[in-house]
Amino acid sequence: MINWGILGLGRMGLTFANSIEETSNSKLIGIASKSGKKFKNFENQTYENLIKDKNIDAIYISTLNNTHTHLIKEISKEGKKILCEKPASMSLNELVEIEEILSEKKIQFYEAIAYYSHPQTIELLKLIENDEIGEIKNIESNFGFETKFKPSSRLYDNFLGGGSIFDLGCYPISFFMLLVKDNSKISIQSKNLNYAPSGVDDDATAILEYSNKFTANIHVSFKKHLDNSCTIHGTKGFIKIKEPWLPNLNTEIEVSSKNHFFLKTINSKLSVYANQIEKVSESFINPNSKINLFNIENSLINMRLISNWMNN
Repeated sequence: MINWGILGLGRMGLTFANSIEETSNSKLIGIASKSGKKFKNFENQTYENLIKDKNIDAIYISTLNNTHTHLIKEISKEGKKILCEKPASMSLNELVEIEEILSEKKIQFYEAIAYYSHPQTIELLKLIENDEIGEIKNIESNFGFETKFKPSSRLYDNFLGGGSIFDLGCYPISFFMLLVKDNSKISIQSKNLNYAPSGVDDDATAILEYSNKFTANIHVSFKKHLDNSCTIHGTKGFIKIKEPWLPNLNTEIEVSSKNHFFLKTINSKLSVYANQIEKVSESFINPNSKINLFNIENSLINMRLISNWMNN
């Protein structure tokens, strides 16, 4: 059993607190919220007290983006395990520094890309491995929703890590990473960014390339609702995932291979966030377990590509 603490009780912190109750190997021990929000009968501790609580094994960081690096450093001093909401840092340089600390202190760390360990993603990887659509040629992947521009909103504030690429770009990039054998060989072939009045990007596209083997057309947006899907085109057909980022308990993958078409149904006993908590706790209990989670090495590749996408 992994005893958890939560730093930050915004939308994701409360989602974590509710989701952990679905799991069998995780228990919520403490919460800390600077806004004064509460969860059930839990006492609202200070960040410092929760981080130093000897009864807590692992901490979930769901505070504002610009606080993540500092909190990871503080938690690492106590030797606790970490699950951090994305993005783990505000820059590639910060994340390189974090990786060195985690390595030195031997801290188990994951970034909260929840869909990675979901049964739907695992089933997708099996279909690819079984050569269902042949050799991959191109991937289409997007994540976008329409928002009103508000300079005070976290989404549009550069200091708080705003921008469509920083907020959403990790999803299509991480999906591409799922399907390549060497993440270090991913590059950005071309890109196009549109900027909001506050100076952060509010709509962005890019073409990723993997070692001259296949490409991905990716799109993130705060300006328009996209279909938020992923399609993998291969030499024998295609696979489409209609709900890649937040799969429900029951989902379907469309498969068109040669002359036949079928729907692959995937059932999950846990919600997407509860599944992540259970899988992360399982990995914390048994570090040698083979679970598809987003570790610090993946975070570094992801942040490098995000930085390249954002910068001219």
